[in-house]
Amino acid sequence: MLNSEQIEVKLDRILLKVQKPGRYVGGELNSTIKDWDKANIRVALIFPDVYDIGVSNVGLKILYDQINQREDALAERAYAPWMDMEALMREHGIPLYGLESKHPLACFDLIGFSLPYETLYTNTLNILDLAGVPVRSVDRDETHPIIIAGGHSATNPEPMHAFIDAFVIGEGEEVIHDILNTIQKIKREHSKANTNQTSLPFSRIALLLDLAQIPGVYVPRFYETTYLEDGTVAHTQPIHPKVPKIIKKRIVAKLLPPPIKFIVPNIEVVHNRASVEIMRGCTRGCRFCQAGMITRPVRERGVQEIVDAADAAIRSTGFEELALMSLSSSDYTHVAELVNAISKRFEGRKLTIALPSLRIETVSIDLMDKLKEHRSGGFTLAPEAASERMRRIINKFIPDEDIINTTRDIYSRGWTTIKLYFMIGHPSETLEDVQAIVDLSRRVLEEGRKVAGWKVKLNVGVSTFVPKPQTPFQWVACDTRENILEKQAMLKRQLLKDKNIKLSWTKPEDTLLEAWLTRGDRRMAEVIYSAWKNGARFDAWGDETIKQDAWLPAFEEHKLDPAFYTHRQRRADEVFPWEHITAAVRKSFLFQDFRQSLEGQIRVDCRLNCYACGILPTFANLRRENPGDGWKCPDVKSPFKVHNEKLLVVDDQALNE
Repeated sequence: MLNSEQIEVKLDRILLKVQKPGRYVGGELNSTIKDWDKANIRVALIFPDVYDIGVSNVGLKILYDQINQREDALAERAYAPWMDMEALMREHGIPLYGLESKHPLACFDLIGFSLPYETLYTNTLNILDLAGVPVRSVDRDETHPIIIAGGHSATNPEPMHAFIDAFVIGEGEEVIHDILNTIQKIKREHSKANTNQTSLPFSRIALLLDLAQIPGVYVPRFYETTYLEDGTVAHTQPIHPKVPKIIKKRIVAKLLPPPIKFIVPNIEVVHNRASVEIMRGCTRGCRFCQAGMITRPVRERGVQEIVDAADAAIRSTGFEELALMSLSSSDYTHVAELVNAISKRFEGRKLTIALPSLRIETVSIDLMDKLKEHRSGGFTLAPEAASERMRRIINKFIPDEDIINTTRDIYSRGWTTIKLYFMIGHPSETLEDVQAIVDLSRRVLEEGRKVAGWKVKLNVGVSTFVPKPQTPFQWVACDTRENILEKQAMLKRQLLKDKNIKLSWTKPEDTLLEAWLTRGDRRMAEVIYSAWKNGARFDAWGDETIKQDAWLPAFEEHKLDPAFYTHRQRRADEVFPWEHITAAVRKSFLFQDFRQSLEGQIRVDCRLNCYACGILPTFANLRRENPGDGWKCPDVKSPFKVHNEKLLVVDDQALNE
């Protein structure tokens, strides 16, 4: 395999032949370059999409910062090369490499993938192949890096079980150090016993077994899945006595200081900005939202910490945009104080400040008004459904009049463009609910014209709902291709008549691919492998590159029916492929919430009432060891639940069973 110097020589010969050579050269401001020979452990962090998207990933920024703070370790980055670069790399025998040092990825001790969404799976396999690392975990030996992965899609890791050595379930800031320390320990122990060892100084199986005993780490090779005659999962259980039966997610009790020296990209990228996470988790309980379920409980940063971090990040990068990140920014306890402090700190500076994920209410406009010196041209709201009936089903209830009043207020205060996010394909959805998207959109625009004239515009984004693991809707079926096309045709016919309405939608093929992968079992691994061999790449990019022809033949090859994973309602007692993975929200709670959705019952914010989802008892010790107002759960001595809108005490012991 080529060394770093040889790779650089070959890169000089090919980079001018590809689009955007800046994707592949490294050397960006604030990238960390450490002495390769002095590092005891070397980590490559991978976002398996193009540089333009991956360089902004917040999760990898945190891990990059954490690892490089260690004197004994280094972290470098790599991204998926676009197809022109891939072809030249294969033609010239150039392995994928770390941007900082140009060392081949195969020379690192650990390769870590961020998998926030499932359509990155074939890119992950392609990156391993480009790196010269066996794609299948069972084919790797002591000379190969350990391959780990984390991110939201790891809440169902089974479709990728054959390719990833270990998954991190939950948050990575602390567990990454446990993983690095374990690798260090195994290497030291084996080096002492085998002073003449020429391969990597550890036994791979021994290391994986040690990793499997770290809380929050799942090593698939130590588990076995069996199936019932109907093709559903019977159970997944350990085949080694030292590994846990259930893998519980890791959380960080107190959010660590955010990174402030963001890498400044060489080229224009999707999110060319500094970002500071103001809080983690959400208490709204939207039934479709996987992030809101799996990132509980809510933890907040202090106002001063956020403001100082934002200032330091802008000064170290020169970015002209700052994003204050969270799942629900207006739920941040001190949001008014924060907005005032941010506005004061950056007064007179040419800086756009984004406060995403605001609730549909006047207070959100008031907050943005305080940032008017720094605001952008548009205002985004996410009703998700356009009928009040459907908003009850998804537990995001907002009366129509509140939406109209809020959007009217936005237009009247000087915003010319509003973007509304909707989904079609919700459980129990009818064509009347889809028609409501048209009616509500027209009404919003009509009311806007009354207060701001004909200059107002409306962007309507309509995605298609995909039921996700670890949510109340994990039991429901995904909409069919025919239904999706019928609903989209209805929207196009009516909304595209108005030149001031811009409509965007998700192609059914993209939706179905995501649906196959998100709730797949271990058998899907062979489908993914065959689809990749058939040429599937960049599946998240839609028709431009998606190889739909690669996926259906892969299902046929392995005698699996795609509809089994998409269009099948799950039994109430069905064992899911991810049953042995827990985000600490009980399955019984999720099913109760699903049943309530069928009746159109809503749950209020769980900061007001605790519904005994499982988070409090699971992390009671962490909360006890880390007191303070950073945690935002009801301050109760025992779990509670709401029944018929009455708060009832529930037996602790029963809830822990």
